[in-house]
This record gives sequence, C-alpha cells and structure tokens, in this order.
Amino acid sequence: MYYVYLLKLSNNDIYTGSAKDLITRIKDHNEGKNISTKPFRPVKLVYYCAFPTKTQAIKFEMYLKSGSGKAFRNKHLA
Repeated sequence: MYYVYLLKLSNNDIYTGSAKDLITRIKDHNEGKNISTKPFRPVKLVYYCAFPTKTQAIKFEMYLKSGSGKAFRNKHLA
C-alpha cells in the first residue's frame, strides 16, 4: 500500500506528502529528517488515505498540491 497524507505544521500550514511506510515517514518528519518540515515541528497527522499503487498515490498527491486540490483539501480534508 502507498499513502497520501496531510500534516498540520506548528505554524498551522498543511503539508501534503506520500509514502510507502506511513508510520516511519511521520516519525521522520517529527525527528527533523525532512528539510521542508524541519522548522515547523512538531507535525500532526490530520488525514491519510491508502492506494494500491504508487502511481495512484502520486497522482492524488499532485492533485492535492494543485489549486483546485488545495481548495478540496481545505474544504473536505484538513
């Protein structure tokens, strides 16, 4: 399984990412191993969804990072 996830950062922004191992990835974010979220720790997982293929997960992640995807995310997910 592949996961797309949303994190709430300490500055209240939302970070969108994807990973094969969700638990390890969230742990890495909170340990400062991701340069994008390191200054905004601690992070809190607010949403995730699972996909059977990496391609599907990446497509959904890219959608959530698009303009209309951000609007959808803000209205329905975060």
